[in-house]
Amino acid sequence: MLRMSITHDNKILGKPVANIIMQQTLAHVQKIKSQTGVTPCLATVLVGEDPASHTYIRMKLNRCEQAGITSRHIKLDDKTTTQQLVTLITELGNDPTVNGILLQHPVPSQVDERAAFEAIPVCKDVDGVTYGSFSRMWFNEPGCFPSCTPQGIMLLLQAAGVQLKGKHAVVIGRSPILGKPVAGLLLAKHATVTICHSRTEDLPSIVKLADIVVAAVGIPEFVQGDWLKSGAVVMDAGYNPGNVGDVHFESAQKVASLITPVPGGVGPMTLAILMQQTALAAAQQLGVTE
Repeated sequence: MLRMSITHDNKILGKPVANIIMQQTLAHVQKIKSQTGVTPCLATVLVGEDPASHTYIRMKLNRCEQAGITSRHIKLDDKTTTQQLVTLITELGNDPTVNGILLQHPVPSQVDERAAFEAIPVCKDVDGVTYGSFSRMWFNEPGCFPSCTPQGIMLLLQAAGVQLKGKHAVVIGRSPILGKPVAGLLLAKHATVTICHSRTEDLPSIVKLADIVVAAVGIPEFVQGDWLKSGAVVMDAGYNPGNVGDVHFESAQKVASLITPVPGGVGPMTLAILMQQTALAAAQQLGVTE
């Protein structure tokens, strides 16, 4: 991927990079279709009536259309049991016309979300949520797809020309789909990684050592500008009510050499990566070579 243009006010904008990924994915989908006659298909599963989940699903279906990917959406009611959901996902996993499976989360409280995730075959886990995908990613092995937002962060860093080898990266957050996987991806690029969280003692002093800060703690404007080392690169993966991230943007921008805004930074990358990984999954399943 070509290095993107960084605006004069030191912001890394996700939309230009996401647009490039979408264009590349559309071309990849067309190649798959021309070689096999098959259009890649993403199955999305939504359980219940969570308004935010409905919004996210609409966005995903829209991106599928833009990328030339067939979308198959399954809506289940909020009384669905774990067994019913696992049975459905298992059927999708066995369906050769489905190349990627995404379970929109969170699911209702009576559903064992982890059991549902683990019903997704690793080869179709384009959202990077299964144990198999995580362990393969952590050991830097092929045959899996990383979680979409962490992979989007990595491609943004690459596009911005940020050197990772030997640098100290501090990840604030330890969720299984963001903090932990992004730490593994950074390690694979030879960064030295410290994983912190909201209960880390003397967190500002640790952040002060970081060349790269990934904020994924889920607390609005948690990271303050005076925590940062001068010239640090700040990747804000948070999205909170009021359209604010996990970093206090105004104070951090004055100190950072590069910073992602919220909205418009990491956010646009997530769905673009989902489309990219769905196309890659289809190519692998259908034996299409680059």
